Amino acid sequence: MSEQADSAVLERVAVGLAGMSRDLLAQDSVQSTLDSIVTHAVQLVDGCEHAGVLLLDRHNRVDSAAVTGDLVRDSDAAQGEAAEGPCFDAAFRKAQSYRIADLEAEADRWPNFAPRARELGIASMMGFLLYTEEGDLGALDLYSPEPGAFTRHSELVGWLLASHAAVAFAGARTSAQLQAAIATRQEIGEAIGIIMQQHGLSADDAEALLKKISQQRNVKLREIAQTIISDCES
Repeated sequence: MSEQADSAVLERVAVGLAGMSRDLLAQDSVQSTLDSIVTHAVQLVDGCEHAGVLLLDRHNRVDSAAVTGDLVRDSDAAQGEAAEGPCFDAAFRKAQSYRIADLEAEADRWPNFAPRARELGIASMMGFLLYTEEGDLGALDLYSPEPGAFTRHSELVGWLLASHAAVAFAGARTSAQLQAAIATRQEIGEAIGIIMQQHGLSADDAEALLKKISQQRNVKLREIAQTIISDCES
């Protein structure tokens, strides 16, 4: 590849990643962020025709968090059913990335998953670790129906994309957790106000009563608060 052509490729990748970063920051939920990640993966990574974000918890339960189509969802399910495959290897080895040129050559490594993947029309795969948290694994997985579809250049672009995606994913999760915490505090505060009014209690005594009810019923404080608010509004 000439220096001019190489420069054009780098410029295209840089522009594409910059656009993806802006798009990810504009998303308003964790799910929309994940959906945007897999869409951009297909658009930016050479050889990629399908993409998905797979979550694998400490009990090896598989969750297709975002997919570009049924092929990805079926592949995730096949790995979960077989309890083997590239995502399981990544989970146990904590591998940052993998690139599989031809799944037909992986029958000894994954005797149950590899044949199923070929039945689904998957010839080559590539994946990148997104995050690990409390034993859970998140991975961005890329698929092609052609063997050898992913080159070293594809892997480099995929790694850059996954790095941007991981930051956006973590940010979206933090934002969602913060919003949930704020909503919880607001609901608990409203429930305490209702208890104060109904029973003539101080704020501290009303909060203590709310916590006591939560403990006695073994129900989360927010759920008790929501019930009190709902009963008051009905």
